[in-house]
Amino acid sequence: MKELDKISLGIFPTPIYRLPNMSRELGTNIWIKRDDMCGVALGGNKVRKLEYLLADAKKRGYDLVMTTGQAQSNHAMLTAACAGRLGMECILVLKKRGVTERKGNQILNYLMGVEVVFVDTDSYDDIYREMDRIAAERGKKYYQIPCGGSNELGSLGYVDCMKEVAASGQHFDDIVVACGSGGTAAGSVLGARIYMPDTHVICSMVDSDPFDVIVPELMKRSAALLQTDVELPVPDLIDMCGPGYSIPSAEGNEAIAMMMRLEGIVLDTCYTGKAFAGLVKRAREGAFKPEDNVLFVHTGGAGGLFSQDWEHMEL
Repeated sequence: MKELDKISLGIFPTPIYRLPNMSRELGTNIWIKRDDMCGVALGGNKVRKLEYLLADAKKRGYDLVMTTGQAQSNHAMLTAACAGRLGMECILVLKKRGVTERKGNQILNYLMGVEVVFVDTDSYDDIYREMDRIAAERGKKYYQIPCGGSNELGSLGYVDCMKEVAASGQHFDDIVVACGSGGTAAGSVLGARIYMPDTHVICSMVDSDPFDVIVPELMKRSAALLQTDVELPVPDLIDMCGPGYSIPSAEGNEAIAMMMRLEGIVLDTCYTGKAFAGLVKRAREGAFKPEDNVLFVHTGGAGGLFSQDWEHMEL
C-alpha cells in the first residue's frame, strides 16, 4: 500500500486495556483504546486525522488554516491546538449552535488565544462562504479543513489506529467507534478490513446524517489514496443520535455515569457517551458472547461534558 505524508502530533500508540468491572456488568470482555490520551489538549480522534491534514497544508505552503463545527467542537479546538504547535495561524468559524459561552472547549480556545467567529446558521455553505470572506478581507490564502476532518485524507488516521490495534497482538471480535462526521468510522472499517479481516466494526451514529452513504464513499476514496483493492464491507451502523446531534440522550448519560462509576473514565455527551451506549445496547441485546473481546475506541471530547448544565439533567 502507498504511504502518505503525515506530521507527528500525538503520542502513539495509545493504551489498550481490559475493563474488568464493565466486563462483569455487560457479560463479555470489554476493552478500551484510549485515544483520549494521545497527548494534545484533552486528546481525541481528531489528532490522528490532523497528522495527515496539516502535513498536506504544510506541503502545499499554507500558513493559515480554518475549520468549522458546532460551538463546542472538539475537532475545532484540537485543530487550533495542533496548528499552534506547528506555528500555523488558525481561525475557527463555528456554527452558533450549542453552548457559546466560555465553557467547555471554549475555555481551551480562549486559553490558546485562537480567533473564533460564530455564524448564526445551520448551513455549512454559509460557513465556507464566511471563511472565503475572511481570507479575502485579510489578503491570505487558507487551507480549509472540513467539519470533523472527515475527508479521505483525514480518514487515514483511523486506518493507522486499526493498524495499532492489530499490532497489539490482542484479538478483538468487535470494535465500537463513534460516527459523528464519518471519517473515524470510515477509517476504522477500512483499517480493520486491511489489518484484521475477521474483526467486526460497529459504528455508533451520534448525528442524523446519511452515514449509509457518507461512510462507504469515504472508505472508497481513502482506499484509493492507499492504492489498495481490499474488498470494502457494508458498515454496521447503529443509530444512537437520540434527540439530536450534541444534545444529551438518556442512553448516553446512563453510559457516561456507568463508565465513571465502574471504571473512573470520563466520556462526553456528544460523542463517546452515545457511542458507548451503542455498545451497551448491543451487549444487552445479546450480540456478544461471554468469551468475546469487544474493544471500545475512546475518541475524546471530554471538554464538552463540562459545558452542560448537569444540575437539570437526569441519569
